[in-house]
Amino acid sequence: MKKHERLWSYILLIAVYIMAAAVGVLAGYGVYGPLWESGLSQVLAFWLAALVGDVIATVFVFLCSLIFRNASVYDPYWSVIPLEMVWAYLFLPEASVTPAAILALVAVTVWGVRLTANWAYTFRGISHQDWRYTRLKEQTGKFYFFVNLVGIHLVPTLVVFFCMLPVLYTFLLAPAFNAGAAVFFALSLFAAGLQGTADIQMHIFRKTRPSTFICTGLWKYSRHPNYLGEILMWWGVALSALCLMPEHWWLIAGAVANTCLFLFVSIPLADSRQAKKEGFAEYKKNTRMLLPIYKRQK
Repeated sequence: MKKHERLWSYILLIAVYIMAAAVGVLAGYGVYGPLWESGLSQVLAFWLAALVGDVIATVFVFLCSLIFRNASVYDPYWSVIPLEMVWAYLFLPEASVTPAAILALVAVTVWGVRLTANWAYTFRGISHQDWRYTRLKEQTGKFYFFVNLVGIHLVPTLVVFFCMLPVLYTFLLAPAFNAGAAVFFALSLFAAGLQGTADIQMHIFRKTRPSTFICTGLWKYSRHPNYLGEILMWWGVALSALCLMPEHWWLIAGAVANTCLFLFVSIPLADSRQAKKEGFAEYKKNTRMLLPIYKRQK
């Protein structure tokens, strides 16, 4: 793709996401008042309103993906919207800027900026669609519209929303800070670094492709170290919230759902594609699925 075409693709997607954010914020604020007045607690009313706004923004992005005939219009959503959410929380009148809230802000910002930058680096333009979506379209045929809306757009949005819910509770409830929270926020930062290192190593490998499979760095021991980083990121956020607010133990639901999404959808899809290449069975035998730990041969 020519440079100016890629530039216009960036501009187009930036416009889509600005409009999606605006639509989502308006929808959220539109339902917040009625929800609170209905007798719900302020916290519950707020997170339900945030959920409505998030879903409406996702539907807007979905409609844009139909216009451009490309489900990959949604790809930046995974990291861009959490960034917008965490900074919006900071300026809420109801929010308390505590040490725990600041650490949550830093963790999500580092993760989101890094992951968005990685997307921008690999972005090929509005005409390029992720191979997974193309495969789903071929496999589901006339049902692809619903698979696209629910599976590609709404399910990931809900997963990330619930991953972010511990952050919202941290801002709204202002729990007392403790050492456990600091440890798990450090885990989130470590996870973002792990994911970034894995992505950089993959970019270097793809420039030369000295072998069929990448067998250097973290990838020498793990087939999916980038996915491991993503999983650990949200477990760090969830477990920090558990340390801060143990009575809200259910806030780990997002991390559980995120882990299941990678273990049962993303990783099997990636491995099934790699399995078509010669030598994958041997590569799989020598390399762990997630943990970058030496695998002793039997």
